Amino acid sequence: MRPVITVKMRGNFNKTDRFFERIKNALKIGTFDKYGEMGVKALASATPKDTGRTSESWTYKVINYRDSASIVWSNTNENNGVLIAVLIQYGHGLKNGGYVAGRDYINPAMKPVFDQIADDLWKEVTKV
Repeated sequence: MRPVITVKMRGNFNKTDRFFERIKNALKIGTFDKYGEMGVKALASATPKDTGRTSESWTYKVINYRDSASIVWSNTNENNGVLIAVLIQYGHGLKNGGYVAGRDYINPAMKPVFDQIADDLWKEVTKV
């Protein structure tokens, strides 16, 4: 004879539903422009400067979807179709066979911005 397993449930998911509703509302009503600007400033200050064009070429765009939002940071400084910010970040070869090693400046610059976004959203969705 097989054992019988019985599951009984009392209550509801009201608290969970409210929590997820707050997340959705935080994404809809929250303005991400301040985080976009924060990221641009962090990237500009962390970008190695030779001429200064790359550090001055950071931009951002907020993209709102039905249930989410994204911030896209870009750098528009290029030379012969190659983005200079990418060359600085990941390195590149030279015509004479040499190599310029990359320098990870983007990730450390953006970590405090990402942490601030996470902290602010968490505070918003956990409001009582």
